[in-house]
Amino acid sequence: MPRTQIQRARAGEVTLAMERVAERENRDPEFVREQVAEGQAVIPANHAHESLDPMIIGREFSTKVNANIGNSEETSDLEGELEKLHTAVHYGADTVMDLSTGSDLDAIRAANVAHSPVPVGTVPIYEAVKRAGGAEDLTRELLLDVIEKQAEQGVDYMTIHAGVLMEHLPLTNGRKTGIVSRGGSILAGWIEENGMENPLYTAFDEICEIFAEHDVTVSLGDGLRPGCLADASDEAQYAELDTLGELTRTAWDHGVQVMVEGPGHVPMDEVAENVERQQEVCDGAPFYVLGPLVTDVAPGYDHITSAIGATEAARAGAAMLCYVTPKEHLGLPEEGDVRDGLAAYRIAAHAADVATGRPGARDWDDALSEARYDFDWRRQFDLALDPERAQAYHDQTLPGDNYKDARFCSMCGVEFCSMRIDQDARDAGGEEMEGIEDETDLAASDAAAVNRPPVGDHDTSGVPDEIEIGGVTFTPADAD
Repeated sequence: MPRTQIQRARAGEVTLAMERVAERENRDPEFVREQVAEGQAVIPANHAHESLDPMIIGREFSTKVNANIGNSEETSDLEGELEKLHTAVHYGADTVMDLSTGSDLDAIRAANVAHSPVPVGTVPIYEAVKRAGGAEDLTRELLLDVIEKQAEQGVDYMTIHAGVLMEHLPLTNGRKTGIVSRGGSILAGWIEENGMENPLYTAFDEICEIFAEHDVTVSLGDGLRPGCLADASDEAQYAELDTLGELTRTAWDHGVQVMVEGPGHVPMDEVAENVERQQEVCDGAPFYVLGPLVTDVAPGYDHITSAIGATEAARAGAAMLCYVTPKEHLGLPEEGDVRDGLAAYRIAAHAADVATGRPGARDWDDALSEARYDFDWRRQFDLALDPERAQAYHDQTLPGDNYKDARFCSMCGVEFCSMRIDQDARDAGGEEMEGIEDETDLAASDAAAVNRPPVGDHDTSGVPDEIEIGGVTFTPADAD
């Protein structure tokens, strides 16, 4: 049986995936190996995911961003999901999670794995519920069967809500919003209906055996995470976290890579506390947070409210941020929502990397600032997080090519442009104000790839030209 990345790292081996990660992070391959061996970082890389460009998740590396995609009973199909995948990768998602709950689950998952250069995650209990016909009819055997099948398909990491225990459920009784995790609510209902312990908990050793065979990273789900500020950091949430700490060590004993999911709604002043507590309880395993939203009053703008909390979480040590789109709490995200959510979270991740002093992270900011001061509009667009949007906004009022050399934009106009005024004063040759000649060489920057433009520069050479699913042939171009 091929060994997992953590098993090989413990044996002193620097794998090809570790070498690729070291290249993307501008780090020593041996340091990458040590972090993986100690469980402080994970490289989600299923043996069967042939199109994968390996990446790493860990607090000692650049902050990563996950994008949730997937269909529902009401909307979306395979073509639509491939469009979302393409959009997510193009705008810089480091991983994607296929959270499909509608039809064609196998076909959508297979297409996503085949076409994705980034790790693909799933929550297998969703498919298990579909196959069972209802949550109350789930069985241990069915759950294991679904997990094994998805592992064989090439899924790189799976969220397993094994920390929701029977003894935890009474702790949720005083909450305002109860249990808001899909997986958590399904399992809580199953426990209540059957009067038995969570089958994902009782079968966890068997799950780890499957994961070890395929090198699937386990993402320990936060099934009792808070659904509003009032429920944050409560007894139920922290009781589950203690169980996740135990499960982390169990998975490590099986040679399985582990990351731990965190809360989605937390007041700003409690965000760092949540991160620090997880790092202590779970022995430094990478923390992956769902936001968190720092206010509950902004439906339609939750990509902003959550990006604020995400920045603080990453600054405190969270290794990956799960994006939130403007549709959160309101509807299934579409392609434009994926783009907006990723922009907000790439900003959050980059801001945190700048704040924590990641090597070279601020070089990108400095290079764009220099282009802005020089009125080099084309370079500003090229350096922007979302070049197409930056140019589109500029060209709404000044569309002509001649304005690409103009020393003003439409906000201040010629007369009141402060940078033009400052430049003219410096060019006048006075004694007090010297010229500005700083220039940042991004090509020589030691920043990790995610902290340099362009975003979405994953190696797609492993993505096949076409794939046949259910008698229909798809190509990457179908998602353009």
